[in-house]
Amino acid sequence: MALSKQELFDRIRRDSWQLKLSIRALSRKYGVHRRLVREALASPVANPRKRPVRISPRMEPYKKTVDEWLRADLEAPRKQRHTAKRIGTWLEEEFGVTLPYTTVRDFVTARRRAIAAQEGVPAEGYLTRHNVPGADAEVDFGEVWVDLAGERVKCFLFAFRLAYSGRSVHRISRSCGQQAFFEGHVHALQVLGGVPAGQVRYDNLTPAVRKVVFRSRLREENPRWTAMREFYGFTAFYCEPGLRGAHEKGGVEGQVGYFRRNYLTPVPRVETLEELNCRIAEFEDRETGGRIGSRIRTIGQDFAREAPHLLPLPAEPFETAMTFEPRVDRYSRITVRMCSYSVPVRFIDRKVTVHLTGDTLVVFDNRREIARHPRLAGRGLEHLLLDHYLEVLLRKPGALDRSEALHQARAEGTFTAAHEAFWAMAKQQLGEDDGTTALVRVLLLHRHQQHADMIAGLRAAVELGICSEDVVALEARKAAQIAGRAPTVTATPVPDRPEPPELPQVSHLTSRRLAKPLPDDVRPLPRLEQWDELLHLHRKESP
Repeated sequence: MALSKQELFDRIRRDSWQLKLSIRALSRKYGVHRRLVREALASPVANPRKRPVRISPRMEPYKKTVDEWLRADLEAPRKQRHTAKRIGTWLEEEFGVTLPYTTVRDFVTARRRAIAAQEGVPAEGYLTRHNVPGADAEVDFGEVWVDLAGERVKCFLFAFRLAYSGRSVHRISRSCGQQAFFEGHVHALQVLGGVPAGQVRYDNLTPAVRKVVFRSRLREENPRWTAMREFYGFTAFYCEPGLRGAHEKGGVEGQVGYFRRNYLTPVPRVETLEELNCRIAEFEDRETGGRIGSRIRTIGQDFAREAPHLLPLPAEPFETAMTFEPRVDRYSRITVRMCSYSVPVRFIDRKVTVHLTGDTLVVFDNRREIARHPRLAGRGLEHLLLDHYLEVLLRKPGALDRSEALHQARAEGTFTAAHEAFWAMAKQQLGEDDGTTALVRVLLLHRHQQHADMIAGLRAAVELGICSEDVVALEARKAAQIAGRAPTVTATPVPDRPEPPELPQVSHLTSRRLAKPLPDDVRPLPRLEQWDELLHLHRKESP
């Protein structure tokens, strides 16, 4: 086994002291030169190995020229200085020589640093910031991958960090758009219980900044972002673009990476983002017991001192959702932010109201909710619910097999193997169109029955070999009663069906008599003796 130089020195000195071996014997035992043995006996600390000075013979004729270019760069604008690639191109154009990129890069890196030192260019330094309790905070977004419902998707981690205590609040969303940006602020301020009284530091994020005024700290803000800042009453501080600005909010820059490495590695597997955000809240509580660097107090103890200095929150949170009023097309879809979503077919060619949040899209007709979808992250995507097209499929059953809504229902697991088995049996017994119609009538029962009960009803109908929606509904009710839950779900009322007018209440005759007494009836009672004689009267037979 190879020994380090220090370990070799230790063994040589030990054998010389304990075994009394000579220099020649030690040299023979360890296979080294006698000069190294004498060096080990003279000093217990091994001298560091000398690194060989790398020379570049091919760069030698052009070193002075490259040095002149690098000295001229000291006076040139920062973004118009020579790069290693540009210097290699210039050498090829000026002298007709082609040098490897790594050769030019290594020489330029070393010479740029040496020339700056010779010319007395000061090195870039940094200062430690003094943070006042409850004054400043920092905000940033970071990418994170999540296995969401069995599919690996890219999400975004919002981080809000108080500068004094280091208390951080995180939230994961499917996008880093304006709604997610606003919702992250509302969530963070609600968790912290107050608003920083000083500055909140930001990158030049698109949800907040429309335009960076050239070579200044001035920014043209998004109007909705300005409204939110004024609603909560905090001041935004925008860092410089690029790497220099990252150092102005280094606390949250490191916080995003720290949280991702320690709590989101390996890739988390969840069914919904709400489940993951609940886990993140537990992780944040765990972090309050830790310490930052060499601080004496924990994050939770520092936050307890900082919380009283935060400004109070408004009585109501800021409304982060965006509102749209799209028109439903003939495919029963609405388009919001270049993505399409389905609504019930009875709203075709009508305008609806859409509330768009960072994760959800809710559709309203006046004040009644008619559809709800997860927000799609991308362009040209669509999310269609099969339930929204059942009325059309009753008239056009042949369109079900190749419909996009059915494909998405199968992918999401709402159209199960029990539905497939019932459909196959119905088509075998009734034919293609009538069998599909029977399936659509069963799908309509999902609006009134719970999903688990309907699956049980479908399986029972398949076992009995009967493709009737009445049998499926009866078996679903039985399954609900056996499970001890309500057998039906309140059906969503049809909004465009006119409600019956209120009819006047008809009072009972007895109630009328009690309300207004009638005169006594003085007529004699009827006599029934003559009617009894008819019972004994025989009909004469005709000849």
